[in-house]
Amino acid sequence: MKVLVLGAGVIGTTSAWYLAEAGHQVTVVDRQAVAGQETSFANGGQISVSHAEPWANPHVLPQAIKWLGREDAPLLWRWRADPAQLAWGLRFLAECLPGRTRRNMAAIVAMALYSRQQLQALRQSLGLEYDHLERGILHLYTDSDEFAAANRAAQVMREFGLDRDTVDVDQCLEIEPALSAARHRLVGGDYTRSDESGDAHKFTRALAERAQAAGVDFRLNVSVDRIAPGGSQIAGVVVSGEGGPELLTADAYVVALGSYSPLLVKPLGISLPVYPAKGYSATLTLAEGALAPTVSITDDAHKLVFSRLGNRLRIAGTAEFNGYNLDLNPVRCQALMQRTRELFPRVDVEGEPEFWCGLRPATPSNVPCIGRTRYSNLWLNTGHGTLGWTMACGSGASLARLMSGRRAEPEFPFIRC
Repeated sequence: MKVLVLGAGVIGTTSAWYLAEAGHQVTVVDRQAVAGQETSFANGGQISVSHAEPWANPHVLPQAIKWLGREDAPLLWRWRADPAQLAWGLRFLAECLPGRTRRNMAAIVAMALYSRQQLQALRQSLGLEYDHLERGILHLYTDSDEFAAANRAAQVMREFGLDRDTVDVDQCLEIEPALSAARHRLVGGDYTRSDESGDAHKFTRALAERAQAAGVDFRLNVSVDRIAPGGSQIAGVVVSGEGGPELLTADAYVVALGSYSPLLVKPLGISLPVYPAKGYSATLTLAEGALAPTVSITDDAHKLVFSRLGNRLRIAGTAEFNGYNLDLNPVRCQALMQRTRELFPRVDVEGEPEFWCGLRPATPSNVPCIGRTRYSNLWLNTGHGTLGWTMACGSGASLARLMSGRRAEPEFPFIRC
């Protein structure tokens, strides 16, 4: 069938690839000039199945209270006259219950494991290069209570089939010697050897090129204005490009517009529990011989990740709930650099850091919205939060199976809304 995919980030591009591989005729629309230019552009770089514990968990509220009033807090909630923000916050609180946390973790691990397998197969078959490393992810802890809570979470993840192993400080330094100067800060960690890292933007660009060569039509520099309903189905999508407004039609439609997805489907009577969580990153160009990590690292206390991407070091993370605001906050930018100097004081860099921010489409549960809507030919692939890069290939492959009338993999709560 003829499929129109809205969005050319890592989620939309992987969806397009797998749909084309399943034999469908695919067109992708995006307002940017090239694929992967928005939330997929400069994220943390982790393929982190080990990061499957959702933000909404029984331990987050004491932390959130501790962070109140801090401009550099890992989680910054700016109150707005925004009913969507309030509704999201209330649903987030409900998802903090222990039973819901465990259920959400199971769903996230299942999709993330499946996605990592799909990525590895795709990389091998296509020979994609995107500064990827297969050296695992090391989670660091600097607080004994948080380390104990992490041990319990790691045990649950092992029950779900993830190789997340608890390690002491000496083992942390064996895994990543570049942490030696920060030994006095650490109380322990956990290590997932099977996790990976890589540049999501490079991957998206490379896969888009392969998809285009395979027949996928990318309509870039084209904005999506609205979706036009036609009874129980979608009649088309109104877009705007250099030639003015245009109605694009297809047999099926996929909304993969990240944080902007709920704005597009709201006029159709579809309420998506997706809200933008602004994340920050800094990219450092490393000097030759710089003592920088090669194992991807998650700093639990500051909610930051560190990933080696060739001769670059990417530091990314935090969450700022401030609507669709994309202004760079200098205090939060400098917080990234301050923590980098604390953990890796011997890192030598060339030039100035490249700061960036993007809007991650967060659901209260951290479980993405994948599946068919009440309109029989309208599908969703959005709401991946901080795990868009981690879940991209699995989400795209699952969606393609569903849209092709096949049984979806893996076991996952695919939506119908």
